[in-house]
Amino acid sequence: MRKKNSIVVGLILVFFIFSMSGCLDNISFDGSVTYEAHPTKIQYTIRYGYFVNCSGSGKHEVEYNCSLPEVLRGTLIYDLLYKQDYENIVIVNNSFIRWNITGTDDNNYKLGVETNVSVENFLVTDLNGKGASTLEEIQTLHPDVVDKYCQDQIDSGLAYLESNNTFIKSSAESVLDQVDNNNSFLVAKGLFQWLKQNTEYKTHTDDNSVQRAMRTYQLRTGDCDDLSFLYISLCRSVGIPARFISGFLVEETNGFQSAVRHAWVEVFVGENITDDGWISVECACNASIKTEINQNFGVEDVGHLRLFKDDGSNESLNISISPALRAYSYNPDMNIDIIKFVEIDNYSVLESKELFIDGNGNRAYK
Repeated sequence: MRKKNSIVVGLILVFFIFSMSGCLDNISFDGSVTYEAHPTKIQYTIRYGYFVNCSGSGKHEVEYNCSLPEVLRGTLIYDLLYKQDYENIVIVNNSFIRWNITGTDDNNYKLGVETNVSVENFLVTDLNGKGASTLEEIQTLHPDVVDKYCQDQIDSGLAYLESNNTFIKSSAESVLDQVDNNNSFLVAKGLFQWLKQNTEYKTHTDDNSVQRAMRTYQLRTGDCDDLSFLYISLCRSVGIPARFISGFLVEETNGFQSAVRHAWVEVFVGENITDDGWISVECACNASIKTEINQNFGVEDVGHLRLFKDDGSNESLNISISPALRAYSYNPDMNIDIIKFVEIDNYSVLESKELFIDGNGNRAYK
């Protein structure tokens, strides 16, 4: 009787732990999990860019490379907020609008884009990695992808994404041994679990600069950029191509909409999983390991708006961590004030569903 009571108490405790994560609606005895309903399809209008206020006398110059938005599943239509002195350009395989303005004396500019967005969730339905390429297949069949996305990336002589770091590589290889499988999806999932077990999402308000992967490995804390850089480095060190994605995280809380700068990751696991072989991984959350895997591995939810995709080069890294706008004055009487802005309106939830994971690791929205 005592043993049966212990089992009941244990099951109650498990349910309590998962329910306290704030995400669960129902956990069943067959191992399936149903999470609370959340938006799976939304639409909204977003405006982002910079106010540039020039006052005084003299000459000024403003150069702004504005990243154009993208969604994995959905549609968007953008328009320019300032329709002079611009050109469409491509840098490191990303589309930008470049403003190059030369003016004198008092002038005000609102530089950026307005975009109408309709987007729905991206989800890899099978958590078991069925159909994913092996590590050896990726090396053999996709050497170009490996060459681009399994190397260090360096800025100003410092490696921020560190695929050859001894400590990072040792931890990744230890995970590879524990997974005991060369399926790239399962290895990437194991590395994600290591990240969640050994690090904590935490912003560092005293210093806004991005941490190098080894620095995050040492501190065991970091923001979305930092954790993404470390996870990419872990993946690359065992031969899984990985790249960072940056953009906005758009959310609605208690009727208030917001869009904050954000970064996440894509890993390459083969075309049998997705059309282009890449899957999304969200590294910046603090929840239970199971919840993190179920909701953030192989998922890109409707809140993610892409602005920049890494191409694996040092130039790509430099662009991602450097200011997008530069302004110069040529007279001490000229003042230039720069204010970054992000505005959201017309936000509407078109569809909300529960995320269901059965006992065999299959996911679906219901």
